Amino acid sequence: MSAVESLGKYEIRRQLGRGAMGTVYEGFDPVIERIVAIKTVRLPEVDDDDTAEEIARFRREAQAAGRLTHPNIVGVFDYGETKDLAYIVMEYVDGPPLKSLLDKNERFPLPRIVQIMEDLLAGLQFSHERGVVHRDIKPANLMLTKSGQAKIADFGIARIESSSMTQAGTVLGTPAYMSPEQFMGQVVDARSDIYSSGVLLYQLLTGERPFEGSMSAIMHKALNTEAPMPSQISVTAPRQFDAVVRKAMAKRPEDRYGSAAEFMMAIRAAVAAPPPAADEPDDNGEATMVVAPRAGTSGPAASRPAEISASALAASIAPPHTAAARPTPAKGGGGKSALPIIIGGGVAGIAVLGGLGYYLVMGRSSTPPEPATPPAVTAPATAPVSPPKMPEQTPRQPVATGPLTPVPSTTPTPQPVLPPAVTPTSPTTPPVALNQPPPTVPVLPPTPAIDPGEAIRTELGAFVSRLPCSMFDGDVRDGEVQVTGIGGKTAVDSLRQKLTAMGLTKPAPSLRVTQVDPVFCPWQDVLRPLAKTFGDSGARLTLHIEGDPAWLKNDDYIRPRLAMADFRGEIRVDYLDRQGNVQHLYPQVADPAQHISADPPRMFNAGEALNLGDPGPGVIGWQVAEPFGTDVIIAIESEDDLFDRPRPSNVEKAAVYLRDLRKALEAARSRGARLTAAALPLETRLK
Repeated sequence: MSAVESLGKYEIRRQLGRGAMGTVYEGFDPVIERIVAIKTVRLPEVDDDDTAEEIARFRREAQAAGRLTHPNIVGVFDYGETKDLAYIVMEYVDGPPLKSLLDKNERFPLPRIVQIMEDLLAGLQFSHERGVVHRDIKPANLMLTKSGQAKIADFGIARIESSSMTQAGTVLGTPAYMSPEQFMGQVVDARSDIYSSGVLLYQLLTGERPFEGSMSAIMHKALNTEAPMPSQISVTAPRQFDAVVRKAMAKRPEDRYGSAAEFMMAIRAAVAAPPPAADEPDDNGEATMVVAPRAGTSGPAASRPAEISASALAASIAPPHTAAARPTPAKGGGGKSALPIIIGGGVAGIAVLGGLGYYLVMGRSSTPPEPATPPAVTAPATAPVSPPKMPEQTPRQPVATGPLTPVPSTTPTPQPVLPPAVTPTSPTTPPVALNQPPPTVPVLPPTPAIDPGEAIRTELGAFVSRLPCSMFDGDVRDGEVQVTGIGGKTAVDSLRQKLTAMGLTKPAPSLRVTQVDPVFCPWQDVLRPLAKTFGDSGARLTLHIEGDPAWLKNDDYIRPRLAMADFRGEIRVDYLDRQGNVQHLYPQVADPAQHISADPPRMFNAGEALNLGDPGPGVIGWQVAEPFGTDVIIAIESEDDLFDRPRPSNVEKAAVYLRDLRKALEAARSRGARLTAAALPLETRLK
């Protein structure tokens, strides 16, 4: 037992680490029964400027991190002081810092590197949007959970935009990861974190930091020299990443990526880009290239599962006091079950803006760019015109990833038939007969009608496809913009701002969008590439609740209704609650305690309907119960089995299921199986 046995209401269990200024403990909150990490700093016995500044930084850490609730940022729950100590109560992360793995010379495969960068940049995008610059991004401040999620820690030297505590001339940070403007003592902004993240990406790709040596040596190199490109240091570093790292680590802030989201889009583009040809000349690290994201790429996602603490993992999956919907046994089953199934609302969760969902789920795919319209060519009247040779088309993988891109017609444009040339007559030439037939008039094809909504459809479709933490679809019909779906607060606000900026007022856009808890962001980022997109008129999977109610009240039955997509496949339907649990609605495994018999998956025909939740003989139903709020039902249709075995139970931790689902979707994608998904918000109320 540590010498400190308690701090405020928190029990101290063991020491996790010690630094120059304080100690980090594993603690326990007995009120809500969760494990926490408690970071302490000893209060000075006398007035000392250096120590006072350390305490001020410690308080700023609580202030900065306390306003950031995101699954890729270590959460701050509480701050307190005793006579001797100041302490911050934080989220307990059940894994090591990235530094401990790099110190062991552990190397990561490219998908894992992209995943770590997804998490880091999603957390940074979220904090930057709220005016918080971290200023000390490095492996020691990136915690890894057992499930593989990365979380940004230690906002101790973070700069809050509204704060005047940190002024120009102050140098704070870790030399190997500091931006040039940090070395020069200038006031920094979000682009300093972009630089440090570029250094971290360099280290993940090569196993080495770009600049080594003493602080003065590192400072000189950071200000005056270019680091060798990652592909020159490590044969496993793809050359496509050289330009990405170079831009992130540009000397001038204005030459770097403008945001963490833009940085992540460049990483995704590099992943999707084919490797350079073997005989392609190398730029030797001198030329700066910008790898533009392919059409159809989206913003950072967060796409990682919400953190599960050690106490949460040890907790019962379905404690009776947290159930939001309970199963109703078959008629004659002896009344309602005593063991309710978790379904429905819960405590507020944490958000993700981004994620690894696109790379892990969608592999190297991206929506092909829309072909450019070929320019008109005027040929001589006497020269025959050959039909244009169309480029050879690459077969499209049968995977539903977005709207189909129109392809230009291969039929050549008809050329006008011109009359033969007439030689001018001389004065002795007889006049032309008056009954000469008139010249041939060319008959041109009618000009196709232009859809006035196409420009809006294209612009808005491209915009919503890049919004992280969202699943928006809709179309432009008779001049009216109609948008439906779910999204986090940032995505919903961005959508409204975009519609206003586009001047779409007559008629006003029809919005049926629901803002959902940030805990659902990882799911949206994983499923968005599979779901129906804005302007997509294809026959995709549909999901709604019987009667399309605005909400369900206590004891109402939850009756999902589905119609399959335009291919034959299997279906999975799951209920996600805000407490981090998932209830499998279909298929289900046998559970005698809940009066549930095995419900193995089967193949459904294209367009076939599936009705769930109707109680009856031998059929289980789900009823709404507290806590109430807005949860999400998701459905995924696949051309073949997603999982090679049934899930272990009908209720499990969402983070575990999301991890396995990512792998299953990635495997299905590699097999060329068709996939589609849908999501539906479900609001529940007491009455």
